[in-house]
Amino acid sequence: MKKLLFFFSVLLVFFSFTGAKHPYHVGSVEISYNQKSKTFEVTGRFFLDDLENGLNTKYGKSLHFNDPKFKTQLNESLKNYASEYFKLKANNKFLNVNYVGYEEDHESVNIYLESEKIEAPKKVEAAVSFLYNLFDDQINIVHIIVNRERKSEKLTYPNRYLFQQF
Repeated sequence: MKKLLFFFSVLLVFFSFTGAKHPYHVGSVEISYNQKSKTFEVTGRFFLDDLENGLNTKYGKSLHFNDPKFKTQLNESLKNYASEYFKLKANNKFLNVNYVGYEEDHESVNIYLESEKIEAPKKVEAAVSFLYNLFDDQINIVHIIVNRERKSEKLTYPNRYLFQQF
């Protein structure tokens, strides 16, 4: 399983730096507990064209990354999109997750989220369905990190739920 997750992570990085159309619809989400702030810091990384198409399909708009005039609309759309396609629960409590922002990185987009405060999570549950509205072959590789312990799982459409014990 770890080799498969590594393979898909490498594919995402490789295709992020090439101009070629990618044959796979893969994203990654890292959910990392910050002991100092007592929050989960979440980073989602997706192919720019996939995320752009996902937003445009979802909201019936024509938004474009790499064009500064769309920045405000993209932030609003990504905030709404993330709140619908990402849910987080720790210690049997649903957490409010706030949209922090995004940045473009060549052929990919990083989305940043942060949860409300939670003390020492022992059980983490997530519902991750980014780009499921666009692709029925979407794969989301999810990494959950608590106290430097990393647990990873591959979610393939339509599976969106996972939980880990720490």
